[in-house]
Order: sequence, then C-alpha cells, then structure tokens
Amino acid sequence: MNILVIGGGGREHALVWKLAQSPRVKALFASPGSDAMAPLARCVPLDLGQGGKDVISFAQREQIDLVVVGPEGPLVEGLADRLTEAGVRVFGPSAAAARLEGSKAFSKDFMARHGIPTAGYRTFDQPQAALDWLAANPGPRVVKADGLAAGKGVSVCHTPAEAAQAVRAMMVDKAFGQAGARVVLEDLLVGQEASYFVICDGRDFVALPPCQDHKAVNDHDQGPNTGGMGAYCPAPVITAAVEHKIQQQIVAPTLAGMAAEGHPYRGCLFVGLMISPQGEPRVIEYNCRFGDPECQPLMMMLDVDLAELLDQAATGKLGERLAGVQADRPEHGRVPAGTGIPIRAGSAACVVMASQGYPGPFAKGLAIHGLENLADQPDRVVFHAGTRRAQPNNNAEEGWQTQGGRVLGVTARGDTLAQALDKAYAAVKEIHWEGAHYRTDIGKKAL
Repeated sequence: MNILVIGGGGREHALVWKLAQSPRVKALFASPGSDAMAPLARCVPLDLGQGGKDVISFAQREQIDLVVVGPEGPLVEGLADRLTEAGVRVFGPSAAAARLEGSKAFSKDFMARHGIPTAGYRTFDQPQAALDWLAANPGPRVVKADGLAAGKGVSVCHTPAEAAQAVRAMMVDKAFGQAGARVVLEDLLVGQEASYFVICDGRDFVALPPCQDHKAVNDHDQGPNTGGMGAYCPAPVITAAVEHKIQQQIVAPTLAGMAAEGHPYRGCLFVGLMISPQGEPRVIEYNCRFGDPECQPLMMMLDVDLAELLDQAATGKLGERLAGVQADRPEHGRVPAGTGIPIRAGSAACVVMASQGYPGPFAKGLAIHGLENLADQPDRVVFHAGTRRAQPNNNAEEGWQTQGGRVLGVTARGDTLAQALDKAYAAVKEIHWEGAHYRTDIGKKAL
C-alpha cells in the first residue's frame, strides 16, 4: 500500500511511526510532515485549500491507496468528501459527519435527538442573551465556543462571574475568532474525564484502550486548558462495566443516529467523557479524529497492523475482522471490549513538554538539548509535536529547535502504569531548553 498521512504534529508522528511498521506499506508520505517524520516518510508540502486539488493530484500521481487525515480542520472543511469523489480511499469522516466536532451546537442537538447521555445545555448567538440567561440561572457552567478552537475553546466556570467573563471573551472580544460567535452553555458535570476511541466503518466499530488526558497546563489541573499536556492508557476509571455502558448507550446510538440521518461515520470517533462517581458515562464532546496526545500512547499499545485496520474502516470491511467473534452485538456496532484489536500487555504514558507561555504566546527557535542521547527504543519514543532541524546557515546551533507550543510527547510503555511513567519522566529529565515546561502529575489519578 501507498499511504499519505495529512498533518505534521505529534499525533501524525505517532501514526507515521506505527504505519511504518506495517509490512503492507510500500511507500509512506506525510504532508506537511516534519523533520522528525522524514526518516520514516517522504514529507511533501501540499496545499489543503482549493477543494483539496493539490492533495487529489498528488494521490493520483503517486497511486496512493489510502489517505489518513490527522487533524480535524481538513475533515470539517470536507477533504474526505473531495478525495472520495475523486476515487481516492480516505480514513476520516465526511464533512457532514465531522460536524460532531465542528459544531458544539450541532453535536448537542444530535445527542438530544438520539437520547445520548450528556449535560444539559443552552445555545446562544447573541452575547447579551447569554449573559441574561446566566444571571437568571446562577450555577457552575461550562462555556464552549461552537466552532473549532484547537482544543482551547472551553472554559470551566464555577461562578456566574467567571461564566460571564468567558462569554464576553468568546463572543465580544473574539478570543477564538468566528469559532466563538455562537456559544454553548452547559451544566457542569462532576467526575473523572476520560477519552474513548473507536474505529468505525459506517456501521461496525472496534474499540481502542480507554485513555485519560490532562488538559490544564499546570499540575493538579490548574491553569488554562491546552490541547493536552499528557495522557495514558488504559485508564482504570473505565471499568468493563462502564465500557459496556459507553458502547451500548453512546457509541452504538451515535453510529446508528449518523447513519439514520444520512451521514454514516467512517474514521476515528473520539468521545470525550465524564464518568460520574456512580460510574455513569456522559458525553462532554465528540472529536472526529485521534486525540493528541492520546494517540501517542495508543500507538505504543496497539499490537495490530494499523494500515490494515484503517483500510478496513475506510472500505467498510470491519465486519470481516469481527466475523469470527461469537458475541451478542447491538443493532449497530460490536460489543465486548478488546475484540478484534490485539493490545500489548501493560500500560503506556505520554508526557508533553511545552514551551514557556503556552497556551499563550511563546518563543520559537530555542535550542533543544538531550535528544541526541535518547534514541528511540521499542518501549520509549519521543514524538515531535513542534520542532524543526536547525539550518546550518542561520547562525543557529546545529540540532533540534522548538517550533510550537507543545514541543515533544515523551512516550513510554511498561508492565505497569507506574513503570511506563518512570520511563517517560526519566527521558523528560534528559531533555532541556530554555523555559521548557511539563506537568509532573501525569497518571497520578490512576496510581
């Protein structure tokens, strides 16, 4: 197979790393890719605009068998639709299906239509109407920008004043541009957050190990939300009983609802969950792609040919993988966890190293030290989220430089979560640059 991966961050580095291990992969490309991906894939600068013409032309010229779309933006904008229309197989949902992530208002209304458990909510297009409702209905709220905001358009507000401030920031000050022109005000759910991923082919699905992400920038879940400061899997908060509820009450009805509304979901469905103290799962949000940084430990845990799995999903053939499974199945999708997806024993964890100031303004071009002493190993890989190779002619120190807010995802696997975390943090301590920041409490809730 010839495969093209769209994206250039840590998630895509992990996908490329795993796909490169497949004996089915003949040629591997990434766009834009990164300097860190270059040893594994040929990196090509393709324009994602103009209806994906550049991507389609490249796919046809290089006889690409499968395009794997990493980030949500191109999916929401319809890249999968354009590729499908051109006869190019793609792993990723249509624009209509990707609205589950592209519009918080759409996803909440969808859940209401199909009886999928989630928090109570109200949607507002006018800031004053939102402020008036908050004043009349005091209580803890979650304020969400309706559109895509790189994982940062969510404010957890414990007082009416905090909620009003968040509404003004989104709707009046345009902190997230047009993404915040409409907001969703939700009741605040209590419990532990978890990330649940399924690979879907429009009807059937297979589940990946449950994960737990760490959104806040500082230890003890303090500070503003980020795209994710670390993750681990499997997450013990999702017991077998909780997972059964997730599949029966959330995943299967979601796939059935999308199909009934004429938009079968193919690709990775990422369900952000709140697990109540009583073990009841509620949907916080949908995402239409692998999580970042959850993808990094997931790829370390999967004992499967990823190219084959993603191609089966893209071609509607997951049922063939599940055909030998003797189990009760709901009307849509498969039930028991772990079926069809071999998982390595133990646990995996990712610690994100970020630039000082992230998720706000941050410096770029800072020299990274220590990576040269950390060659990838089977149970430890440093995935690059925002780096570049220093160019010899720019008077910079030769080696790696920072290029993004989230810079590295130091990921390790061990027989236990504690062992995986020890390996990851040992590697983190070998890496340095000016102002490097990371959380020191990844996985402690599970421990």
